[in-house]
Amino acid sequence: MATLLYRLARFSFRRRWLVASVWAAVLLVLGGGALTLSGQMSNSVTIPGTEAQQAIDHLKDKFPQAAAGTATARVAIEAPAGRTLAQPDVRAAVEDLVGRLKAAPGVAAVADPYQAGTVTERVAMAQMSYRVPPTDVTDSDREALTSAAGPAEHAGFTVEFGGDAIQGVPATQATEGVGVIVAAIVLAITFGSIVAAGLPLLTALIGVGVGMAGVLTVSGFAELNSNTPILALMLGLAVGIDYALFIVSRYRHELAGGHEPELAAGRAVGTAGSAVVFAGLTVIIALVGLTVVGIPILGQMGIAAAATVAVAVLIALTLLPALLGFAGRKVLGKRSRPRRGGKPALGERWARHVGRHPVPVLVTAVLGLLVVAIPALSMQLGLPNDSTAAPDSTQRKAYDLISKGFGEGTNGPLIVVIDSAGARDPRLAAAGATDSISRLPDVARVTQPQFNAGGDTALVTVIPKSGPGSTETEQLVANIREQSHRLSGVTGAKLSVTGQTALQIDVSEKLAGAMLPYLGLIVGLAFLLLMLVFRSLVVPLKATLGFLGSVAATFGAVVAVFQWGWLTGLLGVKSTGPIMSMLPILLIGVLFGLAMDYQVFLVTRMREDFVHGADAREAVVSGFRHGARVVVAAALIMISVFAGFVAAELSLIQSIGFALAFGVLVDAFVVRMTIVPAVMSLLGRHAWWLPGWLRRVLPNVDVEGESLARHLDEHRAPARARG
Repeated sequence: MATLLYRLARFSFRRRWLVASVWAAVLLVLGGGALTLSGQMSNSVTIPGTEAQQAIDHLKDKFPQAAAGTATARVAIEAPAGRTLAQPDVRAAVEDLVGRLKAAPGVAAVADPYQAGTVTERVAMAQMSYRVPPTDVTDSDREALTSAAGPAEHAGFTVEFGGDAIQGVPATQATEGVGVIVAAIVLAITFGSIVAAGLPLLTALIGVGVGMAGVLTVSGFAELNSNTPILALMLGLAVGIDYALFIVSRYRHELAGGHEPELAAGRAVGTAGSAVVFAGLTVIIALVGLTVVGIPILGQMGIAAAATVAVAVLIALTLLPALLGFAGRKVLGKRSRPRRGGKPALGERWARHVGRHPVPVLVTAVLGLLVVAIPALSMQLGLPNDSTAAPDSTQRKAYDLISKGFGEGTNGPLIVVIDSAGARDPRLAAAGATDSISRLPDVARVTQPQFNAGGDTALVTVIPKSGPGSTETEQLVANIREQSHRLSGVTGAKLSVTGQTALQIDVSEKLAGAMLPYLGLIVGLAFLLLMLVFRSLVVPLKATLGFLGSVAATFGAVVAVFQWGWLTGLLGVKSTGPIMSMLPILLIGVLFGLAMDYQVFLVTRMREDFVHGADAREAVVSGFRHGARVVVAAALIMISVFAGFVAAELSLIQSIGFALAFGVLVDAFVVRMTIVPAVMSLLGRHAWWLPGWLRRVLPNVDVEGESLARHLDEHRAPARARG
């Protein structure tokens, strides 16, 4: 592989105008597609095959007038100070508001609070339904809806909106660009050259542009979740900068060693580029693996992010050497000058310190990870609802008003579908089911059954006493579903529970059940890949165990901040609650890929020196001498890029940004920079042990560039003979 990449880099270097033009054309074509073909994105989270989704599908077929699966909104109305909703002029104002809501674009129906009985002395609730699913409610529709409340608000009413129709598509913010600025500063300090610092930023931005444009173009042909391009943006920026950083650093090293620019570019891509390929493959494996979980939103996010990472790898291997052809020796700065006398580099001093005291360093690092991981033992999972929205948002205000007036459960009604096609007496079966449900714990009230035109399907609305995110409501859903078995045996009818709350419960359960199988899948595949790269059983095992420690500590930090509320003011986190159900499995996939990046980049250089004759323990030191500074810079860049997303409006994006930033911090500085050298120093040459039969079976991918060195020596020998 090293020889192949060496030739590719030299071709790109020589044909730099052609390569740069091809990438510019790709960016322009996909950018045009994004501008002309991109479609509306969705905030909905559904999982085919769950009971709640099957009930929605049944209603669409048998009870279309129930408008199952369409967007809904809850409008909370509070009377002006000192007034009550029973007063005639106040009632007239509320009914005028209801009329304005009915006239809003896309609205199918609005339940008058006075007719529906959702009125207290001071608070009323109007339940709305749309003709379209939440994915098709546009920003202009939402703006028209909230504008309808203007006259009532001018009259002193408080009007707030909740429900899935109100949730807009999150947009990137200027604060997320702070990470790029920090990355530029870190690169400038690391390289001491504006040109060298600018190349990783330029290639990363081009890669993100290509990846994001591709995602937006695809959204015109397939429905995508609104979080999909944001994850692609996060990872595209982070890995794009890091991959280019490692190659540019190696290029500068080759130039400083006396090689001509073209040869230096070839050697840099042949060695560091090989590590980039396998680091990228590890990330891609982890992300594409999200498709096997069976959750469409995670599969979409994984594929989009994996495609962006693949683009980053291709750009690092082709466009970057072409740009190095334009830059030549300008990438060299003052820091490229050889060190004369004085103390060794900090990375080398740290590696020697760890090598002298491996046991206490290892024990301290492991105990630190375990302590930080303690909060993870109390992790509660759930999906976002209006109760977890920011305190100053209209969704949260509507939730609080409705809770005050009617109880928390009104914010999360359960829809019970009674399929009585096989019942002897459908109406008797529905009445029996309603009576049975009303006697269950945590039930506030149950509506009378509403039948479809065919008389074989009925709807019952159940209002829990507890909020939609509570364990009591989750248990109530399970209790109602248990009633189905008894009802089916007695009457022949079948019960199923749906609605937004039931959907969220089903999604959470599916995600929790998929976590361990997914973890086993990506760990197994990556173990094989790392065994192929390092030709060792011990190094992949150590890398995997270190990753598990990083994940545990990251889960602990996420729980402490987003569930317990620690440091929320400092970090700008506006609300706390259960951890997003999809965060753990998403974090496992993304962080695993990123963690393996540092493992590959750092340990590859150790193996390169070991293969070329260095003592095993001395190879640890030399690997740090060459790689520690760049790995630290890469980690700081990733941390800053991810941390910029903590300022996002959507809590899911906030938690992903924080988790990835903290995870990279722990994995890079505690696991890879501390635990790895301690273990490698303890094991010595045994760290590279591989059974003989396995050594013969495994193909030699030559990440350390041994075959490339032989290839170059063979070509230099005839040249010396001719000279």
